[in-house]
Amino acid sequence: MNDESNLVLVVTIVKKGWGDKVVKASRKAGAKGGTIFFGRGTGVHENKSLLGMLIEPEKEMVLTLAESENADAIVDFIREEVRLEKPGRGLGFVIPVNQVFGTAHIICDQDNSCKLHILEEEEGAEEKEEEKV
Repeated sequence: MNDESNLVLVVTIVKKGWGDKVVKASRKAGAKGGTIFFGRGTGVHENKSLLGMLIEPEKEMVLTLAESENADAIVDFIREEVRLEKPGRGLGFVIPVNQVFGTAHIICDQDNSCKLHILEEEEGAEEKEEEKV
């Protein structure tokens, strides 16, 4: 486990259907990918009703783990692509990551410097690893 790293988590919350735009923008800026999941929003711009029934706005949250030196570029690309400065478009924030575990895509050196890498998984590698244990 790594107690300190040079990684950040870029969190972007947008309208349903816009998560793919966020991932594409972050990839243009050097991110390796992202995770999209769904939620409900209660922002001031979403209190709408249809025939007297309140419409619950659906949101997509995009989590992008990135190296801290790429964070500004990723945020700029997302901001430009999704136009987050306009009301009701969504919001984003960046969180420093102190520990990383459970993934082969992140390699941390002894000096706590972490880099994201896309590793090709060897076919049958999981079975081979289990056999060693």
